[in-house]
Amino acid sequence: MARRKRRTPYQVFRAVALAVVVVSLVAPLLWMVAASFKTNVDIYDSGKAFAFTPVLENYTKVLDQANYLQFIGNSLWVAFAATVLSLILGVPAAYSMSRFNMRRSALVVLMARVIPGVSLLVPWYYVFSNLRLVGGFTVLILSHMFVSLPLVVYILMGFFDGLPEELEESGQVDGLTPIGAFRRITLPLSAPGIATAGILSFIFSWNNFMFALVLSGADTKTLPVAIFDFVGYASIDWGGLMAASTVVTLPIMLIALFVQKYVVSGLTAGATKG
Repeated sequence: MARRKRRTPYQVFRAVALAVVVVSLVAPLLWMVAASFKTNVDIYDSGKAFAFTPVLENYTKVLDQANYLQFIGNSLWVAFAATVLSLILGVPAAYSMSRFNMRRSALVVLMARVIPGVSLLVPWYYVFSNLRLVGGFTVLILSHMFVSLPLVVYILMGFFDGLPEELEESGQVDGLTPIGAFRRITLPLSAPGIATAGILSFIFSWNNFMFALVLSGADTKTLPVAIFDFVGYASIDWGGLMAASTVVTLPIMLIALFVQKYVVSGLTAGATKG
């Protein structure tokens, strides 16, 4: 019989560390999903942490009484519009910065990612309130683009840096204009990077809470803001809160699960120069 290979202390430590990280990340999610099927009394009862009778009244409250279908539509529309507009503006901007070595402009874009969004909320609210835009979808889409657009530019700059310029030059030799070479050669080759930037932008916009909390209205609430309807002055509806949190979290988790290989391939494709 072949002797079993003994694990080294490093391998044991690595396995234990991975197990601790996985448990610490998954346990809160499992507790959230389990609590969404409990009554408020069962949530407070530590003896029913694992053994309890599932109920669906929390999801009924969320989807029917709390009008969460409208909030889901609001989140989808804001995230989709912000992502599409960010790609329309960010793709040519990233290409120009990459091809013309506009590193100072790239630093400005990077600074937009570093500046805390909360520092802009007061001037934004003042400006948009004077323009009578607060409470509408326009101001939400524009504010979410503050997060999405720098992310798109930052990701695609590295991707365009990895595409050899000789491909565009050969297209121009064959009669293409610089714009034609970009549209027919560079743009199709950059599809993985564009998909990566779009997916990450959509996820960040879907999860954004701070901008929507201040700038949205009663009819334009997004899901992260609507969750706070279950938090009252004197009490908290934990069952409804957990069900609403599950409704917010699961779609993004499923999207991230199914597209993770495309995100990783898109990021690594732009990590090396051609």
